[in-house]
Amino acid sequence: MDQDWEERVSALWGRFDDYAETEEDEARFRADVDALVAELPADSPLGPFEQACAWDSTGRSDLAVPLYRDALRRGLADVSPYKARRTKIQLASSLRNTGRAEEGVALLTPELDAPSDELDDPVRATLALCLSSLGRDREALSLALGAMAPHLPRYQRSMANYARLLVEPASSPEA
Repeated sequence: MDQDWEERVSALWGRFDDYAETEEDEARFRADVDALVAELPADSPLGPFEQACAWDSTGRSDLAVPLYRDALRRGLADVSPYKARRTKIQLASSLRNTGRAEEGVALLTPELDAPSDELDDPVRATLALCLSSLGRDREALSLALGAMAPHLPRYQRSMANYARLLVEPASSPEA
């Protein structure tokens, strides 16, 4: 879509908190998203992406999941690799929220090896939540510490090592 459409979508999301008072406000927000989506070609992956975000942001992860999947199926990665990566993060979170954390882990684990961008930390944070939901707390803590370590004013190397050691097999002392 054109830059004007993207700017209008961004402006709508910038006003999201104005809609978050009541269920009626949330429904009005989703209707405003739907109105923008109606301007898109019928097969655009941006439509289900924006609708999924709207449902997710208004507490309906269950309704967001199929829309996120549809956006990816329609080729969102070809239109916007950045939004496709956001979709995977948000879909994994929604899967976790609907009791399917294992699917979230499967979706995000390959993202650890994806080309680095500003979404690396959200990938790790969401994957950590999915892992924790599955009782894999050491792996979750390792991911969270590893994501946080580069942002610390000191102790970056120590924290990165501690994160790694949480999931490395314990080394046995040599006899």
